Amino acid sequence: MLYIVPTPIGNLKDITLRALEILKSVELILAEDTRTSGVLLKHYEISKPLRAFHQHNEHQILPDIIRQLKSGTDMALISDAGTPGISDPAFLLVRECIRENIDVQTLPGPTALIPALVNSGLPTNRFCFEGFIPLKKGRHTLLQSLADEERTMIFYESPVRLNRTLKDFAQYFGADRPACVCRELSKKFEESVRGTLSFLCEHFEKKPAKGEIVIIVGGKP
Repeated sequence: MLYIVPTPIGNLKDITLRALEILKSVELILAEDTRTSGVLLKHYEISKPLRAFHQHNEHQILPDIIRQLKSGTDMALISDAGTPGISDPAFLLVRECIRENIDVQTLPGPTALIPALVNSGLPTNRFCFEGFIPLKKGRHTLLQSLADEERTMIFYESPVRLNRTLKDFAQYFGADRPACVCRELSKKFEESVRGTLSFLCEHFEKKPAKGEIVIIVGGKP
């Protein structure tokens, strides 16, 4: 059995009882960063073998992981924060497990996009998640295709690229489009800044952002 186990996006208390139960029961935990995950596991006094599983090695080690699963080893896959597979490794492993008739269970749990969406005050009945947009190749094409998107849009971004992305959004979507930048969700310095894209551009030019960031942009009226 492969368990996909969401982990807290910030506050270590945001983990389910079932997630802890699974992490204590499996024989091996696959972790995006064993050092980061080690902090969480140590906090909950969970001592299990860890193996790194991330975008740089997933293709190479996938056959060995499948071999172990087929031999009867129960595993859990966790990422640095949130639900594996949402802008984090998981897809390749889950797809291969399905091909090999290996049972997969995905636990419900933390992910940054939903609390950011609700907290933005923008419509939640219809939305699309775009994750991290391309840095170069495909960026223009993607933004152009989203200019007429009527649903609320959700993006992930790093603090060093936030200003550039907000300016691009203002250019392609319109400076008056409503938006919200959420950062450090569930952490001590959690913040949500709401306003037009032009306002957000000015705000973060004067006050550079830090931490994990989610951008919510209203759909085209």
